[in-house]
Amino acid sequence: MPNLSIDALTALATDALHASGAFDSAARITAKYLVAADAQGLGTHGVVRVPTYCDHLKSGRARGDAVPRIVNEKAAACLIDAGYGLGFEPSEMALEEAMERASKHGMGLAGVAKSHHCGALGILLEAVAARGMVGLAFSNAPAAIMAWGGKRPLLGTNPVAAIFPRKSGSPLVIDMSLTQVTRGQILLYANAGKPLPEGWGMDKDGNPTTDPHKILVGGSLHAVGGLKGTMLALAVEILCCALMGAALSHEVEPMLVNNGKPMDLGQAFLVIDPAGLAGRERYLERVETLIEAMLEDDEVRLPGARRVENAARAVQDGIDIPPELAKQLHALTQR
Repeated sequence: MPNLSIDALTALATDALHASGAFDSAARITAKYLVAADAQGLGTHGVVRVPTYCDHLKSGRARGDAVPRIVNEKAAACLIDAGYGLGFEPSEMALEEAMERASKHGMGLAGVAKSHHCGALGILLEAVAARGMVGLAFSNAPAAIMAWGGKRPLLGTNPVAAIFPRKSGSPLVIDMSLTQVTRGQILLYANAGKPLPEGWGMDKDGNPTTDPHKILVGGSLHAVGGLKGTMLALAVEILCCALMGAALSHEVEPMLVNNGKPMDLGQAFLVIDPAGLAGRERYLERVETLIEAMLEDDEVRLPGARRVENAARAVQDGIDIPPELAKQLHALTQR
């Protein structure tokens, strides 16, 4: 299995995206976050996504020349139009805006519309914790979850992430989709030609299936926690789509459709400065007291700890990628 350093894999992904039409900044920022996902052990959100992004760039589902811009704002909030470009550059811009507004007003909310997939949200939030603030991130996605009692996919996987800085040690990172498994995991099974475990999803007619293709094309995934997960997905849907004016998840064609209309996803990023509430010292003391209580049980692992360990290992040992994916990436650089 090919092994590449973080810098080499980032350069390869950047070149592939650039050759498919992405402007320099969009290609570079997208590659940075995808490789970070691989380094942290989140392969479903890593460079395996590059071929799909490149297909979207070539077909027009994502615009390589998009320049994100603020189109509406008040003191503590703003909306960024991503111009149907790749999702990472406007998301990074939104977080910078949210952090600046939080430093002035205690809280900052920045939304993104006309966006594309923006990967593992917890990685985007790392910049927030680095500035000693709390961050929350939400996104909708192509329809994957049926409304409660329904049969057809209506709500997205609608991931949620949160990051909490600590006095010492790496921040706590909570990062999850609201389905039992992600579409990325389904895609890995599809690419490997393997059937799924039972109970992961249903086909377009609402029948249980272990065929990943029947879930990816018109099928649906089970929400985590049943009814409660479905309601959380509904809340994220309204937050990201109604407030941001983005397309609803059932109006967005699946990621595997290469020649459809632009995705028009919505994202929301909320940043909170503890200084505007209980104060930084009290906040940090409360977090550490909670962590000490959690770690009294030997088997407890703090959320985000494994990511830090994996990332440190990747710096030393590089990142393994499947041979077929390596061939794809090199071929895409020659477009």
